[in-house]
Amino acid sequence: MTTRACLQATLADRLGSAVEARWIAEEVLGSASSSEHEVGDAEIALLSVMAERRAAGEPLQYVLGSWAFRALELGVDRRALIPRPETEQVVEIAIAELRHAVGARRATAPATLADLGTGTGAIALAISAELGEGRPDLRVWATDAQADALELAGENLARVARAHPWVARQVRTRRGRWFGALPAAERGRLDLVVANPPYVSEEEWESLDAEVRLEPRSALVAGRGTDGTPGFADVETVVSGAREWLMATGVVVVELAPAQAAAAAELAGRLGYRHVRIERDLAGRDRAVVARR
Repeated sequence: MTTRACLQATLADRLGSAVEARWIAEEVLGSASSSEHEVGDAEIALLSVMAERRAAGEPLQYVLGSWAFRALELGVDRRALIPRPETEQVVEIAIAELRHAVGARRATAPATLADLGTGTGAIALAISAELGEGRPDLRVWATDAQADALELAGENLARVARAHPWVARQVRTRRGRWFGALPAAERGRLDLVVANPPYVSEEEWESLDAEVRLEPRSALVAGRGTDGTPGFADVETVVSGAREWLMATGVVVVELAPAQAAAAAELAGRLGYRHVRIERDLAGRDRAVVARR
């Protein structure tokens, strides 16, 4: 007889981490079973496969198949970038800015935002789940150029909507690169543009951990900006393009690398945005540019 405790100890030895062994065991066996729970052959086989994937260097999040993002549990796999804590803070900023933007305008149009390069759908779904219950008129566009990433975002939309049914009415996915994915009718009508675009430079890519390089390269790496700033091209595209899509009271919030903060603030100021600021992450690093139209 193989008990949960025995099997979990074996997994911990194999992975070198008792915490990861517990997470993998909970994914297969649940969190309620006791340490003396007898593990069946099918469960042992599945746990062995998952442990082998993790031992080979696959990200834990992909092995588990889901990961927490703010109050949500999202499906994650190789189709999209793994949502990170820094982006959770970007959502916090975006929600506050959306409230300000809507409160500052007199128009009665629906509150509308676009999450460009949505990946798993994390930003769009978190904003809708947290803000949308009390705002039946909220409209959220979740766009991505990659068909497989957009498919994953759609799966997560259905997943989140089971607990937050209004999300299914508010969030719409569309395929396309940056603003090219949006309906032309939304031009000049958005309250918020938010994005976590690729911002790793070509030079940095090879120095990243092998585990990170198993995530989609296209979701991580960007070219130089027009000013030569490494990895800045997509951040620049979003900040530059947002002005014509935002209402007069609208705002753009873009995640970036700390080394790109000065370039982003300078760009936003040169384009005529008001109240440009850089927000720091919980580690004190420059992490997002916020620019009001």
